[in-house]
Amino acid sequence: MKESASNISRKWYVVRTFSGHEKKVKENLLSELRRLGIEDRVGDVLIPNETIFEMRAGKKRTREKTLFPGYIFIEAILDNDLIHVITGLASVVGFPNVGKEPTPLRPEEVSRILGKMKEVREAGEQPEIPFKAGDAVKVIDGPFNNFSGFVEEVHPDKMKVRVMVSIFGRKTPLELDYLQIEHEA
Repeated sequence: MKESASNISRKWYVVRTFSGHEKKVKENLLSELRRLGIEDRVGDVLIPNETIFEMRAGKKRTREKTLFPGYIFIEAILDNDLIHVITGLASVVGFPNVGKEPTPLRPEEVSRILGKMKEVREAGEQPEIPFKAGDAVKVIDGPFNNFSGFVEEVHPDKMKVRVMVSIFGRKTPLELDYLQIEHEA
C-alpha cells in the first residue's frame, strides 16, 4: 500500500544548474510539475538571493544577487520519477551527491540557509562595495576633479571612501562619496 504525499515528510535537496539559469530552472520545474500533476511532491523551490544596489555610471541601480550561484534548493519527496523530471530539465547539471542517490541536506544546513535568507531580508537593500583599500582611483566630481590617488579606507555604511591624493607634492586625505570617484584605467 502506497503512502500519500501528505503522510511522507519532504526533505531539502540541492540541485546544480548552469550559473545564471537558476530562475529559468525553477520556472521550468514548476511548470513541468503542474503539467504532470505532481506538484504536491514538491513543497518549495528556493533560490537564495539578496537585493543589492550598486553605483554604475553615477547612478544607483538595484539588482538581485544570488547567494549560491549555480544551485537551487528543493523541498521534495524524491523518488526515481521526480529525480528523472528534475535531471531532465534544460540547464540542470544534476544533484551533487556522494552516492548513487541524491543526499538530502541535514536539518542544521537547512536552518543555516533559511536563517541566512531571513537575515538578508531583514537587512534590506545592501550596497555593493565597488572599492577596496589599495584601489587606484580618479576623482570625477568636486573641487579635486581629475586628481588621482589610492583608496585608504572604505566606509560602506556611509558609502564613502578615504582617498590619498598628492596635492603640491604632499599626500592629502580626502573623504569622498562613491559617486565622486571611479577606478583608474
